[in-house]
Amino acid sequence: MFVLHPDPFLLPSFRISPFRTSDMAFNNQLGNDDFAVGYFDKRFRKKHWQYTHNGREAIALALQNYKLNKSDVVTILTTSQNFYISSCVTGTIAQFCNWNREITSDTKVILVNHEFGYPYPEMEKLVALGLPIIEDCCTTFFSQDEASKVGQYGDYAVYSFPKFFPIQIGGLLVSNKNEATKSLFDEMQTAYVQNVLSHYLKKESEWLEKRRTNFETAVSLFSKLGFTERFESSDKIVPSALMLNNNAIVKDLNSFKVFLSQRGIQSSIFYGEEAFFLPTHQNLTTSDYDYFLECVGHFVHSTFNIQHS
Repeated sequence: MFVLHPDPFLLPSFRISPFRTSDMAFNNQLGNDDFAVGYFDKRFRKKHWQYTHNGREAIALALQNYKLNKSDVVTILTTSQNFYISSCVTGTIAQFCNWNREITSDTKVILVNHEFGYPYPEMEKLVALGLPIIEDCCTTFFSQDEASKVGQYGDYAVYSFPKFFPIQIGGLLVSNKNEATKSLFDEMQTAYVQNVLSHYLKKESEWLEKRRTNFETAVSLFSKLGFTERFESSDKIVPSALMLNNNAIVKDLNSFKVFLSQRGIQSSIFYGEEAFFLPTHQNLTTSDYDYFLECVGHFVHSTFNIQHS
């Protein structure tokens, strides 16, 4: 059985990130390894790339190179074009200038958010506009479009390591055209990130396959309750989260989010749509998904949810 009403101090912890508490000790004992350097040199064709503290810093370092005025506008486009966008993105842009969600005559830079691992579908049309482009690939580290050019369309591409690796810090800024302002990432942090990434990148195919299997398992399980995939998957897609259409099954998504949090499951609502997302990564097990399903099913069939129908 699963305990669905535990003491608040005895909650499990299932994050969107694959990071677990046990990874702190494991990462700390990893030896020096610069495999990641060669990996990134090959992947980005030895273009300018650098580690950053996180994805937010990578975006900020890219924006610094455009000499934006406070009245300028960065237009944010996303795969779904839903109004949902992380405050990590909007807050970072607001340090430099204004932002909006539609290209206008005031747009000076386009920031494309390849959302939840699913590439923006019309990159060539954006390139044809001649405006500077920053590609936010924070949730799209391993995904590609049919042209295999995600991360190469813009002036810059930014990535976030904790979305896919069991690590607490680290991002990446790739410059496709111009050298970017340098990060303040120090030598100790650089060595730590390289050691952890090197360990996991050597086993990339193994854990990516596990991640794909987990995603397919989760979709199958939650389909039994009537939920469906929000985005269309393909062999080139590695989702950063399990995004599901609610299909009017959960009557109060905000209460649902709180309910899951109180059972140790990180989740959120895809605000603006009837959808929500849950963890899906390589460190989850079939039993973990069974627990997710039992928690979700308990809420769906609860008196609270029925009263809101």
